[in-house]
Amino acid sequence: MFGAYESPVVEHGWRRTVISIAVITATLLEIIDVTIVNVSLPNIQGNFGVGVDLGAWVVTAYLIANVVVIPLNPWFAARFGRREYFFTSICIFTAASLMCGLSNSLGQLVFWRLIQGLGGGGLIATSQAILRDTYGIKEQGKAQGVFALGVIVGPALGPVIGGWITDNWNWHWIFFINLPIGIIAGTLIWNFLRNPAKAQYRRLDWIGLILMCIGLGSMQFVLENGQQYDWFDDARIRWFTFLSIAGLGAFVWWTLRSTSPVVDLRVLKLRQVAAGSILGAVLGVSLYGSIIILPQYLINSLGFTATLSGTTVMIRAAAVLLFTPFTAIITQRGLVDPRLQAAIGFVLLAASNWWLGSITTPVSDFHSLVAPLILSGIGLAQIFVPLSVTVIGSVPDKEVPSTAAFFNLSRQIGGSVAAAVLITMLVRGFTVHQTELAGTQTFAHGPTRQYVLAQGGTQNVRAMQRLAILVESQSAVQSYADTSRWVAVITLGLAPLVLLLRRPRIGVAMTE
Repeated sequence: MFGAYESPVVEHGWRRTVISIAVITATLLEIIDVTIVNVSLPNIQGNFGVGVDLGAWVVTAYLIANVVVIPLNPWFAARFGRREYFFTSICIFTAASLMCGLSNSLGQLVFWRLIQGLGGGGLIATSQAILRDTYGIKEQGKAQGVFALGVIVGPALGPVIGGWITDNWNWHWIFFINLPIGIIAGTLIWNFLRNPAKAQYRRLDWIGLILMCIGLGSMQFVLENGQQYDWFDDARIRWFTFLSIAGLGAFVWWTLRSTSPVVDLRVLKLRQVAAGSILGAVLGVSLYGSIIILPQYLINSLGFTATLSGTTVMIRAAAVLLFTPFTAIITQRGLVDPRLQAAIGFVLLAASNWWLGSITTPVSDFHSLVAPLILSGIGLAQIFVPLSVTVIGSVPDKEVPSTAAFFNLSRQIGGSVAAAVLITMLVRGFTVHQTELAGTQTFAHGPTRQYVLAQGGTQNVRAMQRLAILVESQSAVQSYADTSRWVAVITLGLAPLVLLLRRPRIGVAMTE
């Protein structure tokens, strides 16, 4: 029976403020670290003298560990206590950050990135569950608004910070800056956070754990490296795809029959959790899609510095910061059906990506990008809070940790799928456009003939080289535009999935 019930760890006043700051700081640490490394990766590869294939493991190792740990959050929190687990995750993340910065070989860096991912995986889903209980069910709009600031602003902050460090310092500092922040967050969490329940001994299902690690780890490897290894033309991708399918299939079969599962899949029987997980993946595609492609376009085609590119992406984050409080108020007061808010957000996000695709040209400037990025920020602000309240705020209290884990895992996987698909589309789109454009560059084409003659004719080697560069540049720009439009189409096409959710009863808590 569901009834009015308040979490035993609801806080008010300055204690709630302190906990919120500590939790959102830890969340930002985890999320920023993904995108901040992407910006500095070319410097890291150059420093160690390795190619793109080996350098990519700096990112892949972190994400594999991250994805594997997220669904384990509920087990760890129940076994050791949520405060203790969250504090330990911060400590692991911070210590691993120090060792990453001190690494003097690629092997060392990849190892410590793996450890850092294990710590980071314990932060994000646990953060959302902590805020849900800290604010209480009547103020879920505020709770999820605070969490949204970390989840949505974090990916945009990474390129800004990483770009500035890349331009002014060296890559070691992208890890060292985590140290004081991690120490402060850990200190606050240990001294102010309370456990909602006592830690209880729970037997670890080792077989389920191993199967899950094989399945999720292999899947993340395929998504991160598929394009680089030419997908299924490569034996490694085929092998890891098989491992992923077999591992996840066996994990589901084993877990549904286990008396003490390491991950409680039965929570997916709740309609809000199942639908929320699907929509979390959609949000991951929309959230990370433009973050992946836009900086490459800005730097490679428009010649922006890493710092200016990061600042451009930050415009969207600024819009999220500005509009999220308004969305939280509307959601908390129940003025608009949260499902409608989320649907409107998806439509705005799709419109902004289509707009970006329309103005993606070789001569676009900073100012032309401002309006669509602001629209994108407004859309994201309309999605995350209503979606989180509808999913996290509408399940029984004992299911909150598992729900938060599935919701955040699905968003992470959605982002990885978006990265894999969009980068593949970008590379193959470039080849298609280059072939089409090159086929039209003959003397029968008036503008081409005028350009070549103005440059000294076909006998001028430099003129022909410049023409080839122009073809490559235009091909790249067209492929960037295509990916933006595809993100728009996918986002708009999946928006009706919000109808899978039930309207939450704002202000009514749930318990057994």
